[in-house]
Amino acid sequence: MPLSSLKEYLDKNRVKYLVISHSPAFTAQGIAALAHIPGKELAKTVVVKVDGELALAVLPASLHVNLAMLKDDIDAKKVQLASEDEFKNKFPECETGAMPPFGNLYGMRVFADENLARDKEIAFNACSHRELIRLAWEDFVRLAQPKVVKFAGSRSAEAA
Repeated sequence: MPLSSLKEYLDKNRVKYLVISHSPAFTAQGIAALAHIPGKELAKTVVVKVDGELALAVLPASLHVNLAMLKDDIDAKKVQLASEDEFKNKFPECETGAMPPFGNLYGMRVFADENLARDKEIAFNACSHRELIRLAWEDFVRLAQPKVVKFAGSRSAEAA
């Protein structure tokens, strides 16, 4: 979904949002710095496999997915990172690694880390490494209907 399609989706659902353009960046922390957004307010989207099904784990850019915590919190048998080959065709209009956190648009479940709910707004990649969208957390929850759980932590062997 290119930025224009994402904007149409948000407009159709009467969401107020801001598009932020920035120089190309490929890491969540790098994007946060370029866009002058705290890493805790920039939501990064990580594609995971939950019991063999692709899903999105959405968390602050400043943290990492703790796969063991996610597995326990959602009562799954197995949670692992998805490889690029496993998910690149699910997001044909998006640059790899710049997927928006709306798994509902791609037939995927969404898990959001509870740390994101601490701020009134979140920002996220808008299908490219040059544009973000910033909107109210409440609007994200209303549209994406994520399961909010605790799965973010510092880097470890079980983190991504």
